[in-house]
Amino acid sequence: MREVLKVDVITLFPGMLKGFLEESMMKRAAKAGLVEFGLLNPRDFTTDKHNTTDDRPFGGGPGMVMKCEPLFAAIESVRTPESRVILMSPSGAPFKQADAERFSKDWKHLIFVCGHYEGVDQRVIDALVDEEISIGDYVLTNGALSAAVIIDATVRLLPGALGAGAIATEEESFSSGLLEYPQYTRPPEFRGLEVPEILFSGDHGKIEKWRREQALKRTEERRPDLLNNSGENGENNA
Repeated sequence: MREVLKVDVITLFPGMLKGFLEESMMKRAAKAGLVEFGLLNPRDFTTDKHNTTDDRPFGGGPGMVMKCEPLFAAIESVRTPESRVILMSPSGAPFKQADAERFSKDWKHLIFVCGHYEGVDQRVIDALVDEEISIGDYVLTNGALSAAVIIDATVRLLPGALGAGAIATEEESFSSGLLEYPQYTRPPEFRGLEVPEILFSGDHGKIEKWRREQALKRTEERRPDLLNNSGENGENNA
């Protein structure tokens, strides 16, 4: 059985994550002993009376930069040889489903560092950060929401988190390199919109083939880059 995954988030705005970590799947996973969450505020690791966590950038320029001292202290207060320190950054590598799978299987302790202002002092990155990750080609006010996205994608892959075993995630979008096929439930007809007849056939082979065709079609229409990356195409695999 997998050991408990410990997840620490270092952020100036722990309140943005507190509710998220205490609801729905996150709450259930923590209660079941699958994951343990911790929130650390760099302000709690400052030594001046104003609890200063940022300063003007050397060389000039707009905005403020998060200081070394509180971030070093916060990270080192929880970091161990088993930790993976991840900085949320627009300059990081794009987050993929494969990263969520890697985090859920390969590490016992994840530490997410959430930047703010114009970013963090590069010395923090050079000395303590193992990897930088971005959730998209846009800029957010701070990294707390980015960390929440990655935590959600990771924790849901922990065995038992979704309560239905591996089958709960094995056919999702990106798990096979394709977008997921369309899904339907009751009623079979609503406002003239009908569920495809093949889904009532009971022929699991035909249903699987239809779903594969639909996944390829949807991927070709919406994310052709995924087909190019995987070497698949609708003509040869329909």
